[in-house]
Amino acid sequence: MKHHPLLLPTVLGLVALAGPGAAADPVPPLQLAGAYQRQEVPARYWVSEKLDGVRAYWDGHALISRQGNRFNAPDWFTAGFPGQPLDGELWMGRGRFDELSGAVRRYRPDEQEWRRIRFMVFDLPASELQFDGRLLTLQALLNTRTWPHIALIEQRKVADEATLMAWLAEVETGGGEGLMLHRGDAYYRARRTDALLKLKRHQDAEAVVVAHLPGKGKYSRLLGALLVETPDGRRFRIGTGLTDRQRRSPPAIGSTISYRYRGETRKGIPRFASFLRVRDEEPAKE
Repeated sequence: MKHHPLLLPTVLGLVALAGPGAAADPVPPLQLAGAYQRQEVPARYWVSEKLDGVRAYWDGHALISRQGNRFNAPDWFTAGFPGQPLDGELWMGRGRFDELSGAVRRYRPDEQEWRRIRFMVFDLPASELQFDGRLLTLQALLNTRTWPHIALIEQRKVADEATLMAWLAEVETGGGEGLMLHRGDAYYRARRTDALLKLKRHQDAEAVVVAHLPGKGKYSRLLGALLVETPDGRRFRIGTGLTDRQRRSPPAIGSTISYRYRGETRKGIPRFASFLRVRDEEPAKE
């Protein structure tokens, strides 16, 4: 894969954005999560671990990214998958996102890598049942036989917030990202909704890379920070969370990244923003 050269702009904001490639399939109608608030009643929700994976939509024939790009999974990986839409994540295990992202973005799939991946399903998007009913349908569909490469993610009910927070602490201590909450009486809707909530100690969001800013000292001649822009036009720098390898070959101008932060300043700038990852999109060209 060819990386974008390191740009050292002298005037910020004058770097042209490089748009992503054209989507191979229609953008899938995915339900998007809101953030858990303390006033929510946990007992109304089914709770599962928030996996550190790549969101994937099975349309009955192929695995599609949330931007409509087709994952080049080997034929044997999806052989026998149900002939109806499924919402889930491609996953290798906790703390293996970088390895997973590299595997699923290859133009030519590496079969050994794909043997370590599973499609973890958490919803049935084409169903008009409430989530309670969708979960029963998924259990009957996926838990009645052994599938080598697909599984239903475990969903639990919790009695109260103390139990919920204890589980969150357990997941994060073990290297997990957080928890997801599905409201049992809610229908699947392709929009951001409080029917699906994420719970993490830190907030996270996405932004587009608009410039590469040069480093100083030990990072001389390497990337010092990313200048990014949020969907509503706020610009700020992200200089932490990047590995030396990422500083040598940084996320491309125009790519979308995820970052972690703790609240915002009075001007709406994320505090303590730290790079997490490049959002996975189209396969790498080899």
